[in-house]
Amino acid sequence: MDTKTAIETRRSVKHFDPNHKMTNEEKQELFHLAMQSPTAFNIQNWRFVDVADTELRKQIRAVSWDQAQVTDASMLIVVCADLKAWEKEPKRYWKNVSEEVQQFMLPAIEQYYQGRDQVQRDEAFRSCGIAAQTLMLAAKAMGYDSCPMDGFDFDAVGKLINLPEDHIIAMFVVIGKGTKEAWPKPGQLPMDEVVINNKF
Repeated sequence: MDTKTAIETRRSVKHFDPNHKMTNEEKQELFHLAMQSPTAFNIQNWRFVDVADTELRKQIRAVSWDQAQVTDASMLIVVCADLKAWEKEPKRYWKNVSEEVQQFMLPAIEQYYQGRDQVQRDEAFRSCGIAAQTLMLAAKAMGYDSCPMDGFDFDAVGKLINLPEDHIIAMFVVIGKGTKEAWPKPGQLPMDEVVINNKF
């Protein structure tokens, strides 16, 4: 499937075949593609929790408004971010470039993030949003349906997955074989309301 078709046909599907299993190869391909997503300074701050345990899925569903896709989808991915990725051996993010580039980038990373908690948090959500969309488009290209989710108790889910203190949860992405088509697009705004030329 070409990229334009994947973008135009991706929809948020809520009903999945609970008996369908994705192969390990398919999962690995999805994560490989998600990890091609860009991040500022290449800090790769996203973390993907692949929740495969059936009982844990049930516990997460209980704090997610009892939404069936949490347990029925082939994959439940809790998209998280490490807020402190920028300071954890940052040289590894630039190991394949020249020493000259490293000497420029590594101090720049520290200068940008050090002591700026809101910047760290904002960047985490930007990175996770891009990665989540990559996951969903990749899934569509592979013949699967998906849905982004934020209808859950973030603190409760954090406890269930043992979320480290310096991490945050951005959203869920569920992926699997849809059993019911999404509703028709409920209403698209006109482009001239959304696209602003030069200034508001």
